[in-house]
Amino acid sequence: MRLVSVSLLALAVAACSSTPPIETGPVVTEVQLLALNDLHGRLEAPEEAVSVTMADGSVATVPAGGAAMLAGALKQYRTGASMTVAAGDLIGATPLASALFLDEPTIEALDLMGLEYSALGNHEFDKGVPELLRIQNGGCDQFTDRAPCALDGSFDGADFTYMAANVFLPDGTNLLPDAFVKDFGAVQVGVIGLPLVDVPGLVAPNLVDGLVFTDEAEAANALVPRLIAEGADTIVLLIHQGARGVERWDDKGCAGLSGDVLPIVEKLDPAISVVVSGHTHFSYTCTLPMAGGEGERLLTSAGRYGAFFTDIRLEFVGEELVAKRADNVVVQGEAFVGRDGETIAPDPRLPLFNPDPAVEALVARTVGAAREQMDLVVGRLSGPAPDHPDDYESPVANLIADAQLASTRAQGRGGADIAFINGGGVRAALVPGVNGHLTFEQIFTVQPFGNTLMTMTLSGAQLKALLEQQFMTAEGETREYHLIPSGNFAFAYDMTRPAGDRVVWMRLDGEDVDPSRDYRVTANNFIAAGGDGYTVFKQGRDVTGGGNDLDALVAWLADGRAVPAVGRITDLTPRR
Repeated sequence: MRLVSVSLLALAVAACSSTPPIETGPVVTEVQLLALNDLHGRLEAPEEAVSVTMADGSVATVPAGGAAMLAGALKQYRTGASMTVAAGDLIGATPLASALFLDEPTIEALDLMGLEYSALGNHEFDKGVPELLRIQNGGCDQFTDRAPCALDGSFDGADFTYMAANVFLPDGTNLLPDAFVKDFGAVQVGVIGLPLVDVPGLVAPNLVDGLVFTDEAEAANALVPRLIAEGADTIVLLIHQGARGVERWDDKGCAGLSGDVLPIVEKLDPAISVVVSGHTHFSYTCTLPMAGGEGERLLTSAGRYGAFFTDIRLEFVGEELVAKRADNVVVQGEAFVGRDGETIAPDPRLPLFNPDPAVEALVARTVGAAREQMDLVVGRLSGPAPDHPDDYESPVANLIADAQLASTRAQGRGGADIAFINGGGVRAALVPGVNGHLTFEQIFTVQPFGNTLMTMTLSGAQLKALLEQQFMTAEGETREYHLIPSGNFAFAYDMTRPAGDRVVWMRLDGEDVDPSRDYRVTANNFIAAGGDGYTVFKQGRDVTGGGNDLDALVAWLADGRAVPAVGRITDLTPRR
């Protein structure tokens, strides 16, 4: 019996040794992208109220934003195979707490958040290329009116990498890196970053002199073969251009989606599976068909000011991307009281977050250092001066134009007859506090750019040509984007008239503008150098500088002002 047992055991062992090994399937990998855009240095909670449609159809309005809460939310959501990216305008047009320190605290906060790659936005160019490179590389060399390294005595630069695939120096080299491949072990993901080609029209043109901005889609597509050769299994594009018009940010059907990023997306190589966008301040997560029926592509944007981040998941089987999805997550913040007196509070049905302690301490230290200047009462106003959501004429825009005329009217200051402010240069409403008091922080929020006022001579004919540029792009396409005048000037327009002849009349001090007469015209240096497409300003003669735009507004409000009425611009377009 014992021999039989041994024989049977030997047979069993032989049988086991001939059994083929169990085959395992390809490795399944999920890669996460955490995406931001258009933070604009909002270190403190911006008191943004976000409406969220719940599963039962009800709508909750919750507070959102704040750098510490955003950092905490990213930490809570981050997986083991994650990359944090951004689509630009992280700095520039920032609140006073960040701007006083040249946005160095915002860069430090983004480092603490774990940001790795970001496209350049247009506002990263606001202070010129040398300052942009200092922000990336660090150091205390001074390139602006404000002293760098004022908060900590030193500045190490960004730990993350700004990218500019379509921005070239005169010698043909990139201003900043164009693309990278991120290794996740089983898979590799390519990343391309670029600003919109229209940057030279969105900043003072002298700030980008010598730089060449090329077509976004062409620049991105040209990098695809290199990234694939370097092992990329799919490619993500970070681009500071965006869409708008979505009826609801939380509707993935993206009803009403439009905007300048869409033609770019349609031209992209199929290897680019995800586009993280920005610029428009809209929030959306859309699935769009690729041209030629070659699959679908994600298009995302996380709104503005850190009120959202986008959680993007890419699923790979082996090296093949088989699924992708994206969700915008509201960064619920602290409760606040809205303008109508209602309390905007977090909703427990949505994710709740704890602020990141390191970022919270950084924000407190920064705001504390800036507080004395922020709280200084520097002016008075008779009541609220609203802004216009589409950058048309508004009480606050009229107030700024009047301040700029007053600042440059004296012969020694420019001898101005008229002043204009571009609608996009007005960043907020002015809402005075007790006794009509306005703080420096409030006024800075309205005019954060630190532009210089320039006064020049234009003929009446040139003045009309300038106003026509409100209604036509350089490519001859129709647009409507207003120049708001000082109170002594008025004009009317009709959009049904031919391009180049839409201005019906112009009047200065109640008299028709004479095409052959010369007028002294004030504008900020951004539009005076051709920004926003107002190239007629560049034809101006006898150009003189007239001080800082913020200083002009502070001086105008110092003794108190009434809120100006609207009515300087008359729309005569027939309405059906």
